[in-house]
Amino acid sequence: MVTEIADFGVTFVDIGGFTAMIDIPELSWRPIDHPSDVVTVGQEISAEILGIDMTRECVTLSLKALQDDPMPQLIQQVGHVVTGVVTKLVPFGVFVRIEDRKNGFEGLVPTTELSEEPVADPEDVIQVGASLAVKILDVDPTRRRITLSHLQALAHGKA
Repeated sequence: MVTEIADFGVTFVDIGGFTAMIDIPELSWRPIDHPSDVVTVGQEISAEILGIDMTRECVTLSLKALQDDPMPQLIQQVGHVVTGVVTKLVPFGVFVRIEDRKNGFEGLVPTTELSEEPVADPEDVIQVGASLAVKILDVDPTRRRITLSHLQALAHGKA
């Protein structure tokens, strides 16, 4: 049972009178902002034991180890055009959430794939929260990266 959710990202779980912990990366395959996005205090959970440190009297657990990674399913979407929400602007491009859900996967549209004109600052082209049509170019489940193109989505629409 979940006994505490710490602000620094560790969730503490009572496993028969002994406290174990789950770090943020082991809570979900999907991106999350806070452990409370996945678990609540008092919730009964099933988790896999990742390790036992007898010296520190620490047990580490994983929730995601008992779940299928949804990212490989996205490989089937390569080549498709989708509309997503811009979630973040960075000097080298924009991140777009390509799944219609709060914790959906995000991909990067590099500045070279954002506009036909050279883009010095993505903010000159688009804002966070805007909808953007993108073509899914590549899904790398190992590196957990998705590459997108707005230009190719536009060209796809003209075909």
